[in-house]
Amino acid sequence: MQLQSHKTKLILASSSAYRKLLLNQLKIPFETHSPDVDESAQPGEDTAALVVRLARAKGLAVAQRFRDAIVIGSDQLAECNGQVVGKPGNVENAVAQLRLFSAQTALFRTAIAIVCDESGFLFQRSVTTEVEFRSLGDEEIRRYVAADYPLDCAGSFKSESLGISLLSRMTSEDPTAIVGLPLISLAHGLRKAGINLP
Repeated sequence: MQLQSHKTKLILASSSAYRKLLLNQLKIPFETHSPDVDESAQPGEDTAALVVRLARAKGLAVAQRFRDAIVIGSDQLAECNGQVVGKPGNVENAVAQLRLFSAQTALFRTAIAIVCDESGFLFQRSVTTEVEFRSLGDEEIRRYVAADYPLDCAGSFKSESLGISLLSRMTSEDPTAIVGLPLISLAHGLRKAGINLP
């Protein structure tokens, strides 16, 4: 069902400054509202399924408060050698995450869900970015964490900043996905929702 973009409010269900900056690139007006969602994994749930479910849950949580709005939910997690990696929250966790990634390939999964409670509209996509890290020594890791301070980033690095120097290779169908919001998929979903992009 197409929605009328001229009278539809667009909301980003996130408090992330990175996602807000990315969405600004599409040059459409939007509001931000933080969702209140339990982000715990369900028994037996893999990372790929978890990020999609959380993106949808975040979108729906805000959509229930703004029933006629189009709401964008998003989530990102990384995995490496069977371990799920989220936001570090503090310096020592960030150092530990980057030690785990040293000389390894990590998969960063970024999902979006575009929802409208009133119409029942739902669009979901997940983008996987394969990130190969160089061999990283402890001193280099600590210098990097002190310089970029990536404590609010899943995987403890900022590819749009100094974190790119930690990598050997990065492969993705959407270069913005690693930052937290896959704009190619998002633009496609917004057009399906009736939002006319400039």
